[in-house]
Amino acid sequence: MKILLDIKDSKGSFVMELLSNLKFVKAKPLTPYKADVLEGISQAVEEMKQIKAGKLKGIAAKDLLNDL
Repeated sequence: MKILLDIKDSKGSFVMELLSNLKFVKAKPLTPYKADVLEGISQAVEEMKQIKAGKLKGIAAKDLLNDL
């Protein structure tokens, strides 16, 4: 199982130390770039779920390509 945690910078080293002492846990910090990419993907997936549920209106691919 993979879990993504959002931890304050001031507590990050403490949590990493705690996790590294657990033999059944492999923990490695994300770079700021990877964290931003992951957050963007997560937001996009959430928006897709809302569009499928009818809570948001999507943009047709044809309209999107015409704007380019």
